[in-house]
Amino acid sequence: MAGLALYGVIGNPIAHSLSPVMHNAAFKELDLEAYFTAFQVADLKAALTGVRALGIAGLSVTLPHKTEIIPYLDWVDASAQAIAAVNTVVNRQGQLCGYNTDATGALAALQAKVTLAGRRVLVVGAGGAARALVYGLVKAGAQVAIVNRTPVRGLALAEAFAVQYLNFSESKDFEAEILVNTTSLGMTPASDQLAVPEALLVSPRVVMDIVYNPLHTRLLAAAQAKGAQIIDGLEMFIGQGALQFTLWTGQTAPLAVMRQAVLKQLSGT
Repeated sequence: MAGLALYGVIGNPIAHSLSPVMHNAAFKELDLEAYFTAFQVADLKAALTGVRALGIAGLSVTLPHKTEIIPYLDWVDASAQAIAAVNTVVNRQGQLCGYNTDATGALAALQAKVTLAGRRVLVVGAGGAARALVYGLVKAGAQVAIVNRTPVRGLALAEAFAVQYLNFSESKDFEAEILVNTTSLGMTPASDQLAVPEALLVSPRVVMDIVYNPLHTRLLAAAQAKGAQIIDGLEMFIGQGALQFTLWTGQTAPLAVMRQAVLKQLSGT
């Protein structure tokens, strides 16, 4: 297996991740000598020392490390700096370079279904994915408000991008046209959780959940029952993953193959 390039996703927890399924399918399709695995990481600094020492070629970064990782990197792309979150690392001869593909992936999934300019968008959450989404939404001309269970984090994010912060009772009066959940609430194995009170699902015409496992979350089921158009987390997941693949390999990602691999895993077939 000489010359095999090793890639991985780091997070905590990480057992739920389908990134290995998606990226290994892409590597196989293009006949690349590469393998992708998952690393549960609690000590981020030590893990990145290991990445350098072992020559791991690239990383996907997920909760809770997207912001914490930045000080440990050698270089960070301008958009990732503006978002203050990194979800992709490329190891260039020992120099760890950080990027953010979440913003582009999320915006593409939304814009395939709805125009964003001038729309009232309520973003649930204040983590790395929320930062990427708010950054992209503001650039697209949307009117953004943030709601978060921890007010301090929500207020900090709202201030960083000069948007509104609302508590859950206030957010009903915002009358969002689009609602996006960026939290992990409703993700397997806790798929019975609802990311927002059902009262918030009265006004949105479009509801998106970035959770992709399960594909049809409790939030999306509740929104659909109230007549909203729903967008599951798969297209964002595939979109951001395709951009990662290109950053790592320099090749165009086989989108259809990646999507099919993830769908097959989710369906258990």
